[in-house]
Amino acid sequence: MSEASVADGPELKVINSSLMVKVFYVFAALALLSVAISVGGKWFGRSIAMAGYSDDTTTREIVVGNNVIVAPANMIRFDRARHDGVAPRLDLYMRYPQMDGYSDAARDDFNNTGPDKTILFLSFEPQMMSRDMSGRFQPIYSSLIESTGKPGPAGIVLHDFTQKSGYLDEVLAVAERPGKEPFVARCLDGPAAEGSLAPCERDMLMGDGLSLVYRFPRELLGEWPRLDAAVAATAAGMLKTGR
Repeated sequence: MSEASVADGPELKVINSSLMVKVFYVFAALALLSVAISVGGKWFGRSIAMAGYSDDTTTREIVVGNNVIVAPANMIRFDRARHDGVAPRLDLYMRYPQMDGYSDAARDDFNNTGPDKTILFLSFEPQMMSRDMSGRFQPIYSSLIESTGKPGPAGIVLHDFTQKSGYLDEVLAVAERPGKEPFVARCLDGPAAEGSLAPCERDMLMGDGLSLVYRFPRELLGEWPRLDAAVAATAAGMLKTGR
């Protein structure tokens, strides 16, 4: 064996050893990256699939004015509001008639891919008027609508607003309630209502200086007694302080 051959042998072994170490680190890094992508992909994929919803049923205590509202996180519409603390208002959504929040079983309803529109939108906010919508009918709304209305479902009469009322593309749904002020809701009408999941709106006074505004699909007007009672009972059950 020549002197050159003897000298070359150990050098080749050192180079091969160094190369193998580098290859090992490359494969190790790729394996770690693969695990990270897998874990991150599952988390990110879930966040995309939830599309802003939460199936967390942990209850949160939100203070609005002098009221404490206790609601599960999966009923709270916005992620930034899903924590305990003080807020200027609280926006919720829930499925009717179950009156529950988002879950995997309710996904189609919340994504509006089910056969019926069933989602209600509720907002607790500081009271701005001395009367709720039913109480405003006689002193305010009655002078802003056409006296003759069209019959609707379940005793509802649908009144067009006058041109000077300022309520464009809306109708007023009114139903008499023996011994009580009438049920009153404003609903978008015509093309304005077609793109809305909940084109009807009603409000009621609750708690200590709170107004509860709820919006609902027009298809539920025919169930207005049951709907109104369910909303009032659910909202009252969330209020832990106030009158």
